[in-house]
Amino acid sequence: MDPLLIARLQFATTTSIHFLFVLVTLGLVTLLVGLQTAWVITGKQTYQRLTRFWGTLYVINYVLGIATGIVMEFQFGLNWSGLSRYVGNVFGAPLAMETLVAFFLESTFLGMWIFGWHRLRRGVHLALLYGVAITAYASVFWIMVANSWLQHPVGYELRDGVAHLTDFSALLSNPTFTVAIWHVIFAALTTGGTLMAAVSAWHLLRRTTDHQLFRTSLRIGLPTAVVSATFALWFGFAQEDGVALAQPTKLGDEQAKAAAVADFTARFGPGDYLPPALAGTAMEIMIMIGFTIWCAVLLLPLLYRDWLIRLRFPLYLLLFAVPLPFIAAICGWLTREVGRQPWAAYGLLQARDAVSPVDGGVMLASFLGFSLLLGTLAVANWVLFARHAARGAADPAIGRAPGADADRSDTRPESLFA
Repeated sequence: MDPLLIARLQFATTTSIHFLFVLVTLGLVTLLVGLQTAWVITGKQTYQRLTRFWGTLYVINYVLGIATGIVMEFQFGLNWSGLSRYVGNVFGAPLAMETLVAFFLESTFLGMWIFGWHRLRRGVHLALLYGVAITAYASVFWIMVANSWLQHPVGYELRDGVAHLTDFSALLSNPTFTVAIWHVIFAALTTGGTLMAAVSAWHLLRRTTDHQLFRTSLRIGLPTAVVSATFALWFGFAQEDGVALAQPTKLGDEQAKAAAVADFTARFGPGDYLPPALAGTAMEIMIMIGFTIWCAVLLLPLLYRDWLIRLRFPLYLLLFAVPLPFIAAICGWLTREVGRQPWAAYGLLQARDAVSPVDGGVMLASFLGFSLLLGTLAVANWVLFARHAARGAADPAIGRAPGADADRSDTRPESLFA
């Protein structure tokens, strides 16, 4: 058993599963901020009930997503000790920032938001949710900074065979980061908008008593998915020139690829320096799905009328569309990660030199154990998510008034900031 192959499979599995949680977290928290802001400004109970409903689903995804993130972090020390030793002085800085933001600030804000219902002024309570959203975006920001450095190492120097950071600003102007971060953000918003529209469509198909409530969330989720899918496609194509310059073996023309291979051969010896064909296939699937989402979802708001709800067919389309943004995002992630092979840090450290000196059997046991744990967390997340989504907005757990039933808490008179 090849330890390198198993380590790469484990990295692909853990990061892909964790990325699914990130998409939902980032997409839903943005919509959640909009819903609660609308409630604070207008005082309409519709927005309060939607905030509580989607807030419950967001918290479920966030808690289990944090668990997958913790599990994923272990693999760097277990499987990639060579990477940590060689580039840890550079790669570790943005990861440390992400840990401070995600595991301390974001979790603190979220905890105060969860338990602050009916205890804090509305303005303060809303500010906490803004804090959750800002730190969620900051978390993605620092992760992309770290990943982009592996894609295109900049702002460093080698001393005693170890990379040391010399220019922090270079990390933030990395050509594989500046556009890619927006591509990821809008991919997450596409996912969140599609998910909100699909759950709303499910309740409309079931003809629940909250018909008007889910019509409102449908009309919020659909435009979000349309606009975000448009920008995700645009930023996806916009980053090609920067990637081709930073990684000529990935997206460069034949002449650039040949020159890069010749340079790598001279520096590191003979080898296969071209990425696997899987990277190109994944990118083609991502582009195809991206255009499908954009074209299909774009038509729905333009044609949306009450009689279409009674027709029901467009609502079924939304249900079938749920997996598409997830598949497209995973294909994009595979394109980005597989496309830099055989490098752990492009042009600097090969994956074979980054993997830990661990026996293949031990690596396989680690891979199977981690995959089982992450798979269990993913299944648990979607079971809980689907169960609470199916219950509707009658009595969400988030925001329930102490000692009061759901209806009383929903109609409780409150001033704007009291």
